[in-house]
Amino acid sequence: MEQHANRLRHRPANRESIPDVTAEDMTKVSQSHRQTKVVVIGAGIVGLMTALEIQRSGRNVVVIEPGDPGGRQAASYGNGAWIHPGGIMPVSVPGLWRQVLGYLTNRSGPFVIRWAHFPHLVPWLVRFIWAGRNWKVVEECARVRFELCRHSPRDHRRIAAEAGVGHLIEQKGLLYIYPDKATFLSNSYEWDMRRRLGLAITEFEGDALRQLEPNLSDRYQYGVRVDDGAHCTDLKAYCGAIAGLLRQRGAKFVRSRASGFRMAGNRLTAVVTDDGDIECSEAVLTAGIGSGKLAAAGGDRVPLESERGYHVVFADGAKKINHPLMPSDGKMAITPTLQGLRVAGQVELAHLDAAPDWRRADVLHRFAATVFRQSFQCDKLIDQWMGHRPSTPDGLPIIGKARSCTGLYYGFGHGHSGLTQAPATARLLAAIVAGQKPEWDPSAMSVGRF
Repeated sequence: MEQHANRLRHRPANRESIPDVTAEDMTKVSQSHRQTKVVVIGAGIVGLMTALEIQRSGRNVVVIEPGDPGGRQAASYGNGAWIHPGGIMPVSVPGLWRQVLGYLTNRSGPFVIRWAHFPHLVPWLVRFIWAGRNWKVVEECARVRFELCRHSPRDHRRIAAEAGVGHLIEQKGLLYIYPDKATFLSNSYEWDMRRRLGLAITEFEGDALRQLEPNLSDRYQYGVRVDDGAHCTDLKAYCGAIAGLLRQRGAKFVRSRASGFRMAGNRLTAVVTDDGDIECSEAVLTAGIGSGKLAAAGGDRVPLESERGYHVVFADGAKKINHPLMPSDGKMAITPTLQGLRVAGQVELAHLDAAPDWRRADVLHRFAATVFRQSFQCDKLIDQWMGHRPSTPDGLPIIGKARSCTGLYYGFGHGHSGLTQAPATARLLAAIVAGQKPEWDPSAMSVGRF
């Protein structure tokens, strides 16, 4: 349900033929079915995995999504495709506030704020800067994020194999590249934190880095690999396979848009969609950036903004790098996929409904050409995309019960880390919905913190 805008420069792939049901069909479900039914709102990677885990508990699952699961409307379609056990750092860190003026004036940097939308963004930005006020606060956040990330490569391998697409998850490590060791050491706090948490990390310098990635430009002389990191080579196909597994096991998909809730007192009785009400006593909101308005309809106003991200895909080049790459001076993920070499990044803060600024994609295009040797061409551009990362100001998703609506649960706000954090989020939500004790304490991610 995440909103998007996109610009294609290639012939679109064939759409899957997916037998969906309408909201009217769902009203015919028996009363006994309604008593065991859970509605999951949103079929991005978080929603799909949540539906799968709830289904494992023996519940009947109905998934509401206006487009294809993991389709171009979803952030799950267009992210950097990294599955990062070390994705522990929030965006806001000490000293970031000093750079806000630069974000307003530098139109080619990795973090951009549109001037016209700055007044609207001020309340979120104040919370965002405060969340990174000192390293103690950041480390507390990082430890919670680590619980969401630490087993993600293992979990994705298992789920992909279960869905019959194990080949879509590759675990070769994730490689950060730096101009030199001094630049790497300037980020030592972040890397020391990863080591303290037990992550396996290998460093490469000079010729050792060149042997690892022969096509890198000479501007990069130092690399650090998160050894257990993984990536997905086709995000849409992966989401489609999970949706297929859900259907095979009896889940129903309603192709519509959720717009609110019907309640008796403070208890949920139905999810309202554009095509009619779907009766239920429990629902899980995993609708990405669309979750903010729906949470408000359930009684909770949350500080959720879109960190608008872009990607470009080049037809050639995916086989010319051995690892997904993150240049320190570009802050973008360069990932080999089945479609081609994907370069994903940029953070643009603006109104949700603002038109895409395709200069952001052009920045990615130009920068990618500087990462590699001249013999490595990044010219054959086949796709450009813009989507909405649903981001809270403190770097943690919202997971748990709604405050004002009994039977409504939240699982959204994962920012840049939805793919990585989806399996752990799904298990937490499945336990909470079932009234069981989660495997670890998710209270830091409660909506009540706002």
